[in-house]
Amino acid sequence: MWESYRKIVSGLVRVMAAVAGVGIAVMIVATCLDVILRRFGHPLVGVVDVVQIAACLSGACALPYTTAVKGHVAVEYFFQKFPRGIRIWVDAFSRGVAMLMFLYLSYRSWIYGKYLLRKGIGTLTLQIPLFWVLWFMSFTFIVVVLVKIYNLAHPGKEMMHS
Repeated sequence: MWESYRKIVSGLVRVMAAVAGVGIAVMIVATCLDVILRRFGHPLVGVVDVVQIAACLSGACALPYTTAVKGHVAVEYFFQKFPRGIRIWVDAFSRGVAMLMFLYLSYRSWIYGKYLLRKGIGTLTLQIPLFWVLWFMSFTFIVVVLVKIYNLAHPGKEMMHS
């Protein structure tokens, strides 16, 4: 069961990592193109809108991957000084708190996305609707929780390797 779970969630995480990479590439290309075209008096209209959306999507999509490969900053020096039993308890507790936090972030992102949809709020220049960005972020936070569940069930083991 856990192997199927790991494959499905790892697949989602890899797709999101690819989306994060594409988002970063979009930010680079859009910014460079805008700078070059400004030199010739033809700036790109709405480049700030595109870069802001790409940045939000890239950041949100990078979270599940970073969690799956355990790439977050940790204070290992002090943590390793604790006895094994306390380390297990502290690790489980911190993962549980993180799961609750990401569930709450997912819920609030979904609610805020509904608000943006209802009000018809979009980006300032191009008026690109923003609700879907929040809904996508909500989904990425759920994937982080799925990764945390795997990590909780398999202490000391990465879900996937970088």
